[in-house]
Amino acid sequence: MEKRAIIAALLMAGLLIAYQTFFMQPTEPPPQPPKAESPGPKPAAAPTAIPAPSPAAPLAAPSVPDRTATVETPLYRAEISSRGGAITVWDVHFRGDRPMVLDGVLGPSGIRVVAAGRSEQPVQFRLSTESLNLGAQTPAGELILVGEDGFGLRITYSLRFRADSYVIEQALRVENRQNLQQGAEIWTTWAGPVEWPKDHDAFPGPRPLHVVQLNQGAFWPYRSALSDDLNFLGVGAWVGFESSISHAGSLGQAGTYLVAFVPKSPGLRTVEAKTQTLGAGKNGPSKRVAVGLVASIPALAPRQAWEGQFLSYIGPMEFERLKALGVGLEKSIYFGGFPIPESKARDWGLPTFPMEWIAVPVFWLLHWFYRMVPNYGVAIILLTIITKLIFFPLTVKSMRSMKAMQALQPQINALRSKYKSDPQRVQRETMELYRANHVNPLGGCLPMVVQIPVFYALYVALSVWVDVQNAPFICFGKAWSWLPWLGGRDVWICDLADADHTYILPILMGVSMLIQQKMTPTMGDPRQAKMMLIMPVVFTFMFLSLPSGLVLYWTLSNVLQIGQQLYMERSGTPAKPVARAMKKA
Repeated sequence: MEKRAIIAALLMAGLLIAYQTFFMQPTEPPPQPPKAESPGPKPAAAPTAIPAPSPAAPLAAPSVPDRTATVETPLYRAEISSRGGAITVWDVHFRGDRPMVLDGVLGPSGIRVVAAGRSEQPVQFRLSTESLNLGAQTPAGELILVGEDGFGLRITYSLRFRADSYVIEQALRVENRQNLQQGAEIWTTWAGPVEWPKDHDAFPGPRPLHVVQLNQGAFWPYRSALSDDLNFLGVGAWVGFESSISHAGSLGQAGTYLVAFVPKSPGLRTVEAKTQTLGAGKNGPSKRVAVGLVASIPALAPRQAWEGQFLSYIGPMEFERLKALGVGLEKSIYFGGFPIPESKARDWGLPTFPMEWIAVPVFWLLHWFYRMVPNYGVAIILLTIITKLIFFPLTVKSMRSMKAMQALQPQINALRSKYKSDPQRVQRETMELYRANHVNPLGGCLPMVVQIPVFYALYVALSVWVDVQNAPFICFGKAWSWLPWLGGRDVWICDLADADHTYILPILMGVSMLIQQKMTPTMGDPRQAKMMLIMPVVFTFMFLSLPSGLVLYWTLSNVLQIGQQLYMERSGTPAKPVARAMKKA
């Protein structure tokens, strides 16, 4: 019975993983009704501008040559164009160089002025500098762009960069230099294709997977795959693209990079808009989705100015970095969730039970170990040891329960023979026998049950947490690249979030599970116990494709369990409960 309970717990964990992997899609909360003060999204091609009291006459804007400012930091390299202040290059230095911008396909539009009676075009700016080199000696730097829109609006666009952050602190100042009052809208967006062009399949940077927006006051972000019918409602605390190098993730499609806009002034609001590129190109017209901010400039009197601030984040989805901003960007990391009863969903205001409530504490502990020993493989080992020590009293209780049930097995078999025609009577008498001997039939599986949340939380962390992705444990380089199934991969183990393609670790896990089963007290039919020996083989095949960090945790947990069982056997820990059970029997 105990083995069936343990196997059921293991199968339950496997089922949870399979459910999340193949069936669970990112849950989207129901759209909230539009508010009067928060108009819905507008198309980027022809957004509605605030009409001016009277049309402003064109002014001769000064001719400004095209220039590019280069920003170098330890975290990224960027190039800012004087044409609209658009980012033309943003290469993230995160475990290799990853470009975030692809000309004409993926990237920002720059600052655009939209108003009635005038054509929409990026502002041509003058740059305050053409080079910023930030580091330990120069932790921060500012690039100031000043330009005219040709209708009397002078726009000052400030970008502040930091050497230790992927955030750009941005400020806008719009001054009316006309003799008439006028208003406008200032747009800045980041666009990506709905369907990736086939001639750009080799692009090595991350590609947008979802548009994500957190509405003001909401706990759960609104997440949607890129499509032609996006419709985000409400006032957004932030909006952005969740992107990934690969379109395949362990939890469906897990993002590892983020481009997000965070308004910091009342006059700015988040927006998502759909655009269509001009011209057919090689693959026909391509639909693009753009996210960003729009500043609604009120009608400004002559010489009057408007100012606003916002943030942009362009980098990997590192939980600590995102959380430190204090605007809820860490909620863009999708940990998955489980359906909850409708009544509880209404009470909690959640569509599902968020797995981040379990995964985040486990990873905080893992990250704390990592700060002491800068190797996530060693951190997983320390996490496993701490877990086994915490649950050691339950292991002792489990062993006592199994020994006591093993001692009672002859009496249970006698009850089955005596009441073989009355299964309900057998069950009642068996439970009475357990009560009389103070034996909990479920006590043997307690250590397994309490470890399932840790096991699954570690699985989620390894699947979606960018900190662990590509993190090595014991890496031998390409020493075994001659093996045909490795295909020149790094081996053993160079990425804790990837499977062990040498299969060494899953096989060790299966062997440790077999030894553990051999040491476990046998109860019930011996033939059934022999059949259970096939379970290590089944679980070995299950673990072949799981992240190697998870297999490392499970293997070490089995080894420590074997050591605990040997210790208790030699110290005679289970002897007293067994003797008591035999005496009362």
